[in-house]
Amino acid sequence: MTEAHNTRHWIGGEWTASPRQGESVNPATGEVIGTYHDADAATAEAAVESAAGCFAEDGWRHDAMHRATVLHRLADAYEARLDDLVDSLCLENGKLRREAAYETHFIPRALRFSAGLALLNQGRVADVKPGVQSLSIRQPIGVAGIIVPWNSPAYLSVRALAPALAAGCTAAVKMPAQAARTAGIMAEILAGVEGLPAGAVNIFVESGDAGARLLVDSPRVPVVSFTGSTGTGRLIARDAAARLKRVSLELGGKTPHLVFDDADLDAVVPTVIASATVFAGQFCMTGSRILVQRGVAERLVEEVAKRLEAVRPGPAADPESEMGPLIDRASVARVDAAVEEAIAAGAEVVVRGGPSTLPHLADGAFYHPTLLRVADTSLPIVQEETFGPVQTVQVFDTEEEAIALANATDYGLSACVWSRDSDRPMRVSRALDAGLVSINGWANLAVEFEEGGFKGSGLGRLGGLGGLDDFLEYKQIGQVYA
Repeated sequence: MTEAHNTRHWIGGEWTASPRQGESVNPATGEVIGTYHDADAATAEAAVESAAGCFAEDGWRHDAMHRATVLHRLADAYEARLDDLVDSLCLENGKLRREAAYETHFIPRALRFSAGLALLNQGRVADVKPGVQSLSIRQPIGVAGIIVPWNSPAYLSVRALAPALAAGCTAAVKMPAQAARTAGIMAEILAGVEGLPAGAVNIFVESGDAGARLLVDSPRVPVVSFTGSTGTGRLIARDAAARLKRVSLELGGKTPHLVFDDADLDAVVPTVIASATVFAGQFCMTGSRILVQRGVAERLVEEVAKRLEAVRPGPAADPESEMGPLIDRASVARVDAAVEEAIAAGAEVVVRGGPSTLPHLADGAFYHPTLLRVADTSLPIVQEETFGPVQTVQVFDTEEEAIALANATDYGLSACVWSRDSDRPMRVSRALDAGLVSINGWANLAVEFEEGGFKGSGLGRLGGLGGLDDFLEYKQIGQVYA
């Protein structure tokens, strides 16, 4: 039995409480695993006040070498607690251990990369005409409001926080209630890092949205970094526009696999299966659309169907589990309703999974994978993010048709191209509306390169050399000299 937690907020370098508390639940068993202090707008205001005070009064924003040193220390501290983070993600997110380990392994790398960026925040200087010198500098924008999703909370919190700190910003971080234990571990790590000023990072846990709304509305928070659904991202962009506030949004996705006749199906099939079952399909890059060329369509569908039917859902505690639960039973009902709607609208069932009826999974939020054959691209099951282990399959004949089908949604976060042709993958990749294209693979992410989406999948980029941009202001200074 894992020890129950009672997570408090970390504000101004101190643990703080809220009048209201909530219960954390293991989605694999329905068991209550702890409690958390549930933030409200006042909690968020305290976090913002602490961050704003630190930004104004501490020398953090002026000392790049100090920031780089602290980020390296933070990476060391996270590395020392990776096992604890993995345990937490398995328990409160339902991730399998290998999935939780995959998420957490990005954290130290992202922190160390951002430490390097802190020392590369350089401007330009030039004599623009005789006796006149102009220079351009980049300065930290101020307090960053970071709103974290529940599906990959350990890494996605750091993915935004690391470049914000590297730029010289301070931060108020809203962590979701479904990741309260993870938030507590994150705060413990921050509390032990030498050189990080009190108030530079403030963390609060919230089940609702009052605190998140305050981050969006507050005049003392000039930039908001949000990862989550496209619908919520649009609301944030709308509300932030009232103050002409900068927003960084990584939103939903409908990742297509474009499988051409010359693809290596022995490599395609297991990757397509993994792309639907990792995190139980609760991933912005879930491979939810299979677009396959006619010559290999039947073989691919047959193989994928056979593998999907054999997927074994189960808790992280069972080493035989091949897919974890959804985050809660409400999500199970939501995903199944989307599948039923698609079938009623004409989608053909290839594999009908659905809520698990296995007795040993009865108390959890388990959902068996589903595969639907569709002809109508306008169906909601094709157009809207399902956020569960559901895939659709469509057949194409030409490269142009494949590209058109892939681009025929409002999303553009990621895509996959499968072909052994020497030229086609790069040609197709350039034509796809996607921020990440994986050739003969899926979700080939690297923190050293920019990550983000086209169209309804977001604004701005995190990671890479561009990762600092959302947290910096440019300033031009001109000087006349004798």
